[in-house]
Amino acid sequence: MEKSCTLLVHFDKGTPAIANEIKKALEGNDVAAKIDAMKNAIMLLLNGETLPQLFITIVRYVLPSEDHTVQKLLLLYLELIDKTDGKGRVLPEMILICQNLRNNLQHPNEYIRGVTLRFLCRLKEVEIIEPLIPSIISNLEHRHPYVRRNAILAVMTIYKLPQGEQLLVDAPETVERFLSSEQDASTKRNAFLMLFNCAQDRAINYLLTNVDRIPDWGELMQMVVLELIRKVCRTNKAEKGKYIKIIISLLNAPSATVVYECAGTLVSLSSAPTAIRASANTYSNFFSLRVTTMLSSLCLIA
Repeated sequence: MEKSCTLLVHFDKGTPAIANEIKKALEGNDVAAKIDAMKNAIMLLLNGETLPQLFITIVRYVLPSEDHTVQKLLLLYLELIDKTDGKGRVLPEMILICQNLRNNLQHPNEYIRGVTLRFLCRLKEVEIIEPLIPSIISNLEHRHPYVRRNAILAVMTIYKLPQGEQLLVDAPETVERFLSSEQDASTKRNAFLMLFNCAQDRAINYLLTNVDRIPDWGELMQMVVLELIRKVCRTNKAEKGKYIKIIISLLNAPSATVVYECAGTLVSLSSAPTAIRASANTYSNFFSLRVTTMLSSLCLIA
């Protein structure tokens, strides 16, 4: 059975890389050669090769590298290799990888921390993830939004695993506190999305507590708000009244995407004349603006 993978890279099978040549390049000090060797190893893995002889070489000569490209390729390599045996048990050599991941999560460079957190979103092995939990949580307080943004995604992904609630017992409470103080728009959206997916009651409570601020939230956050409203109202139609005002308030949002989604959501939730008129006016204005923009573009081309 084919295994799932988040990575697809073109590889010309007419010029296959030889494992020994890759091994030799990885053992050298030339960073560019090391990068090419890692790319070749990844391409071979994607084409069905296992390359078990390269693992120790990569642990010895690639893991210590400070080059960002090498580290990114290392994470792609780790995503592709088998991390468990035939019985589903994590291989002993993964302990070495776990230590490297912990070091990356505490690295002074925010890029290394961020890409490692993104990598953890694609891991399913609890035995590898569990020792890293304290480091993941500590990154929620990192000064750089890129790190915090990916730390939230890692928390959400881990919490959704079959044993995630045991690994991150206080995750909803932690994210709710985090959301109340976070200033970065994308990071705030990720935190709200985590509550939406993992603790819906808390997401609803945050939404209703901050009703007056919703028009000032960014486009990404507002789109998640609309998705939450649709989900809640499909489950409990009696709750529609609480959310109609929120939708109407977003009909004047600066984002055309949000306005368009608002109109569709409003029609799906209410058949009241006021709601229908508001949606119709929104669609009319939206398409008029699009037509005007297209005509202006054609005039410029002409």
